[in-house]
Amino acid sequence: MQPFIFHNPTKLIFGKGQNEQLAEQVTSYGKNILLVYGGGSIKKNGLYDFVIRELQEAGVTVTELAGVEPNPRLSTVQKGIDLCKEKQLDFVLAVGGGSVIDASKAIAVGAKLEGEIWDVIKKKIQPTGALPLGTILTLAATGSEMNAGSVITNWETQEKHGWSSQYSFPAFSILDPANTLSVPLDQTVYGIVDMMSHVIEAYFHKADNTPLQDRIMESILVTVMETAPKLLKDLSNEDYRETILYCGTMALNGITQMGLRGDWATHNIEHAVSAVYDIPHAGGLAILFPHTLRYALDEKIERHVQLATNVMGVDPSNKTDKEIALEGIEKLSHFWTSLGAPNRLADYDIDDRQIEKMADHAAERGAFGNFKKLEKDDVITILKQAL
Repeated sequence: MQPFIFHNPTKLIFGKGQNEQLAEQVTSYGKNILLVYGGGSIKKNGLYDFVIRELQEAGVTVTELAGVEPNPRLSTVQKGIDLCKEKQLDFVLAVGGGSVIDASKAIAVGAKLEGEIWDVIKKKIQPTGALPLGTILTLAATGSEMNAGSVITNWETQEKHGWSSQYSFPAFSILDPANTLSVPLDQTVYGIVDMMSHVIEAYFHKADNTPLQDRIMESILVTVMETAPKLLKDLSNEDYRETILYCGTMALNGITQMGLRGDWATHNIEHAVSAVYDIPHAGGLAILFPHTLRYALDEKIERHVQLATNVMGVDPSNKTDKEIALEGIEKLSHFWTSLGAPNRLADYDIDDRQIEKMADHAAERGAFGNFKKLEKDDVITILKQAL
């Protein structure tokens, strides 16, 4: 494996009943806060009322920023930054899923920035600090609650980029499975695909001697695949919700990538697709991942074989490595579609008219991917295969 330094400063407050920790955690950082949330689901399930009541009783002044989009937009982030600066807010609380948390990370950093936050996202400048950030997670999916990563869309330029900073880790994250009980079927499916995709991105690496990392990743994937069908048949089952919630966090809190560099090419392509078409991120991943894996089949094929046999349950008897690998990819795609995920770009009414633009976006910074290097022509091929 590669030498590494691991540091994750986020305090994870996990389990049933942990919502009760909110006031104590927030007031240890500030009492004049920005509350960030999305389309209003937290008002329907009662979480909003709980949060407001707890904060008011603790003497916290709340300024609200509602309406964060599923692919959070720069314009919304800027509104939050302006509120923090105008009202001299001292803390950001994100209540929602990964999109809300991603936007809040950018707001927290932007509130302490003299320049433009888009320049940070485009890696033109480095931030020097951030307001402290806390989260209450309502959707098991992205893992943003326990990492520094964030993805923001500039709708005006149709660009979507991931970024991170040492300052964008949440100070704390509350993960109470009760907060996920009201998540509808489609969003539950997308969350499952998303967390699996994060693990698979890390799994396809070129480091040697990573038996523990590999087994950690394989166990997360197997646990998700065992639990997901049960959860989709019983969405109100808090134990299944709890298991999936924990898997989502473990998939992208840095544990799986100690001593290795995952690929992340598929995420880069999907960002280009959803920047143009504004489709659900995990829906795009479910479509693209089997195609990028097939495209990289001859790149260290033993990784493909290992995933197929250890996770997807492929019987390797009397089969070539290529046959084993292809069967594993097919089983992965079939698992996702069996849950209700899409498998063609046409499922989102995407045809070949914008392929050139999407490929340009994906390859904007040159060749990408840490497993198999991809360039614009490779992206065009993959997108055409995914139509």
